[in-house]
Amino acid sequence: MSHPSTRRRFLGGASAGFGSLALSNLLLQEERATAETPASLHPSIRFPQKVKRVVQLFMAGAASHIDLFDFKPELVKHHGEPSQFGEPVEAFQDGLGPWLKSIWDYQPYGECGKRLSEVVAPLGAVADDLAFIHNMVSTSGVHSAATLLQTTGFAMPGFPSAGCWIGYALGSIHDNLPTYVVLPDHRGYASNGVKNWDAGFLPSQHSGTVIQPLHATPLQDLQPLDEFRFANSAKDRRVQEAMKELNRFHQAKHPKDSRLEARIRSYELAARLQMAAPEAISLRDEPQHVLNMYGIASDNKSWPTEINEAEESHCFGTRCLIARRLLERGVRFVQIWSGNDNGFPRRNWDSHEDVERDHGPLAKGMAVGASALIRDLKQRGLLEDTLIVWTTEFGRMPSSQAGKGRDHNPFVFTNWLCGAGIRGGTTFGESDAWGYKPLDRDNPTTVHDVHATILRLMGIDHTLLTWRNNGIDRRLTDVHGHVIHSILA
Repeated sequence: MSHPSTRRRFLGGASAGFGSLALSNLLLQEERATAETPASLHPSIRFPQKVKRVVQLFMAGAASHIDLFDFKPELVKHHGEPSQFGEPVEAFQDGLGPWLKSIWDYQPYGECGKRLSEVVAPLGAVADDLAFIHNMVSTSGVHSAATLLQTTGFAMPGFPSAGCWIGYALGSIHDNLPTYVVLPDHRGYASNGVKNWDAGFLPSQHSGTVIQPLHATPLQDLQPLDEFRFANSAKDRRVQEAMKELNRFHQAKHPKDSRLEARIRSYELAARLQMAAPEAISLRDEPQHVLNMYGIASDNKSWPTEINEAEESHCFGTRCLIARRLLERGVRFVQIWSGNDNGFPRRNWDSHEDVERDHGPLAKGMAVGASALIRDLKQRGLLEDTLIVWTTEFGRMPSSQAGKGRDHNPFVFTNWLCGAGIRGGTTFGESDAWGYKPLDRDNPTTVHDVHATILRLMGIDHTLLTWRNNGIDRRLTDVHGHVIHSILA
């Protein structure tokens, strides 16, 4: 008898269904209180904690700051004229055509008077809650590298994402649900796939847990396969003993392999998920006015094949509403994706050919869902300790590509933040008159600055949140990062 192969077959086939092996013991434990004791957390906790939960909204494919949030009168004035940058420009494709004004008109919103494009008009209702950063820069104009930079702080794979670092530092708010949940686009993953939420060199239990609320099976491997349906609580005790024996055998052969502990923890979490997840991701009890606010349609079985506003509102809004339900049940970090990397026709924000065609439905759907999420969290008192961060991998050029599209622009783009600890109705940093580079080129804002600010709001000194890997004390902000005090309340 080969114990390792038996164990692998047993765990692999039963999957998270046999996470219930831990269930009888877990049910005897009292649920841990949601209050956190700073002394028990990571030593990097050095500041008052204003934020307990984070939502990251990621627009995969590179959303155009010029067409959404960063109004440029000079582009309106010189629309159609030959673009002149005053320096050599390395375009990703042939995207140095004439100046191209915003595809949509801009209007001021809120008491702050922030100008927003009409395509994201629903965000006007929460304009006074948003803090914009218009001088973001990336080190890469390649989707895969720039996406990793925004999610992990490094433009190469193998590093933990921000959600993983936060889970490592602060742990769970509630044991029955994951610390870090990922809600991908309903059409598939963005560039890099699971590398965007992988734990890298941190213990693997800190990786993001993927939930697909619009799929027939939202959470994979939650229930046993059909061939293991014989599993029941009456047999748990005997199976637990067998598992303990197999685990001891495996651990004795691999005493320095921390993956076993991580795997055991994952199956324990699966046991708790069997009870908590179905209720958390069900919208059955949500009132109709809430579904309407998020743009969620009652009949979504006959979408046309082309991308359209109603589908995007429904799908992005569903992810936002699921995020709210997860946050109020104790999930600490939720990542919501818009756009996938499944080729052409485009179902993401990479609008080389036609900004109006590609950005239009995506932007309207995003704005409906994001606005609803902010208002919903506010009315429930959850925005008081929740931070929302909107980002993308880079921006798009102020010059045109093929007449109606825009090329990649890693030189400047926009982020916005909202919620706990944020001074809403503000703008930090500016892009130049064309939206080509930061106005102050010597003082751009980087993703490390944004990450440092997020950690600071969570009470964490980003310079002290480290993990030693290959002889180096690694951190989310690498050797960079400054807290953006100007947007803090």
